[in-house]
Amino acid sequence: MVLVLVIGDLHIPHRVHDLPPKFKKLLVPGKIQQIICTGNVCDKETFDYLRTVAADVHVVRGDFDEFPNWPLSKTVTHGPLRIGVLHGHQVIPVGDTESLSIVARQMDVDILLTGHTHRFEAFEYEGKFFVNPGSATGSYSAFGADDIKPSFVLMDVQGLVVTTYVYQLVEGDVKVEKIEYRKN
Repeated sequence: MVLVLVIGDLHIPHRVHDLPPKFKKLLVPGKIQQIICTGNVCDKETFDYLRTVAADVHVVRGDFDEFPNWPLSKTVTHGPLRIGVLHGHQVIPVGDTESLSIVARQMDVDILLTGHTHRFEAFEYEGKFFVNPGSATGSYSAFGADDIKPSFVLMDVQGLVVTTYVYQLVEGDVKVEKIEYRKN
């Protein structure tokens, strides 16, 4: 079992000052083995904080990141599962299912993690699993969404099965939803 934190669109300090305190209480060192970040970390201090939660951190560059050496996309392998990561600003139209599916095929991945829209989303399409963890800070989005809920995802990877736990801050309370994906 590998517990993977999928997080993105933090926009610290440009749009918000920090993660919600209730999320910080959950993200403690020693519980999470790996972090995959979909970009827009924005500053070194936030990246350094993520490295205190887990030593194994994979990050791709978002459209507001200040790190030119970060890759625009990346593939992470967990046993038989290939997980593709990109911020999502490269996908046109943004968040479009068909466009995401094309990217997943091009990257030859079973799971595609993207961000950019600041909205949590998870779905299966054409045998692949697509996850957008949303914005962990709930920072505003250029897409005009006024009801952005802070969110992140924990993926429990076990062989061909990924159990995804979605954490959302709703009216001050942390709500958790579970979604399972099994590679065929």
